[in-house]
Amino acid sequence: MNKRYTPPQADQFTDAQTLVADEITSGLRGEIPGPLNMWLRRPKLAHRAQKLGEYCRYETSMPGDLVEIAILCVARFWNSEFEWHAHKRIALEKGVSPGLIESIRGREKPHWETREQALVFEFSNSLLSDRNVADELYEETVAAFGIDSIVDLVGILGYYSFISMTINVFDVPLPDGAMPELA
Repeated sequence: MNKRYTPPQADQFTDAQTLVADEITSGLRGEIPGPLNMWLRRPKLAHRAQKLGEYCRYETSMPGDLVEIAILCVARFWNSEFEWHAHKRIALEKGVSPGLIESIRGREKPHWETREQALVFEFSNSLLSDRNVADELYEETVAAFGIDSIVDLVGILGYYSFISMTINVFDVPLPDGAMPELA
């Protein structure tokens, strides 16, 4: 039994929890994934965080395949199994090749299909591991995408780090039948 993953039960939701749960399920997600269930313990946090997540996932200026590469970098950095499981499938749907995904999982240098993919990977890993981005990489990434997209990319990396920390601290379980891939 998982002693850390203790989301509130739907039949015991407060009015505030019900309101946020309804907001999440009627929104672009259509469901309340594992880490968001834990946030429901703090409805104000859940409301604000899930709105940021909707933006980062569905409304950002970055193309979908690049968003998913960034999310996979975060999941790999944090060894966040739930996040990896959820976004590996989405990355494939967005056109990220299985070989690139496996390279990220295996912490190997990928053979990129585009320079844009490589830049998102390099920028993401630099910010996560070094807590900053070197001037040359910053300038090249801004030249490729524009400053507004870089603001979005930093938001994506921050939001999914928050998700991954939630997953790890509260030991959010993988869906039934899913196997860990990052150990």
